[in-house]
Amino acid sequence: MNIVKYKKINNSRYKVDLDDGSSLTLYEDVILKYQLLITKKIDFDLIDEINKENMKYDVYYVALGNIKSRMKSIEDLRETLLRKEYPSDLVDEAIDKLISQGYLNDEFFVKSFINNQIVTTSNGPYKIKRELLDKKIDASIIDNCLEIFTDEEQLSRIEKITNKKLKTNNSRGGYALRTKLYNDLINLGYESEIINNVLNNISFDNDKNLAVKEYEKLKRKYSRKYSGDELERIVKEKLYLKGLFYEKD
Repeated sequence: MNIVKYKKINNSRYKVDLDDGSSLTLYEDVILKYQLLITKKIDFDLIDEINKENMKYDVYYVALGNIKSRMKSIEDLRETLLRKEYPSDLVDEAIDKLISQGYLNDEFFVKSFINNQIVTTSNGPYKIKRELLDKKIDASIIDNCLEIFTDEEQLSRIEKITNKKLKTNNSRGGYALRTKLYNDLINLGYESEIINNVLNNISFDNDKNLAVKEYEKLKRKYSRKYSGDELERIVKEKLYLKGLFYEKD
């Protein structure tokens, strides 16, 4: 068979028409490697070989396109390619090539991920580390990069988060409020000792205005089912669970 026509599809691929009416879609690298611009002759054995080689470039360029559109870890990229049902050996080959070319680097990815988390979220170092470990990144790389998240940085962020939550709190007080703040901050991935250092400097005394507001709210809610002393007892129990206390004058 002879090649009768080349038609560029995009920056790196061509449609190659053959004189039997069939066509191939090949990467420019493959065309050059097999000197198809010069020989313009091709047989079935060569087509099989070319298609296998073309698949290697396909995996590579798809991988490259993925990390150019959004930075990924090595394992993120591997899973993306395997989901496309590319052969695992070609996936490994493409990834090794991208690593050697400097396009794929877990340390760069981790640094970028951490900086983005600091700027766009309230997450602390432990939550960030858990998310990175889920991406199967080496713990030593994560720990080295997380040195940017100093105790001072944690302290500053905990104070900011706590002040915001205190301003928007409208249902809790006392120990219940402190416990809620502590658990929220732990879930965000901050260090227990630093959290306590911040919370220990905050007064969690009973807020009478809030207690009155919650008392009236709870009384309206439970008055549909209870009345008299039983209603009063249940309302005070619910109020206590919110860390608030109220006694009528």
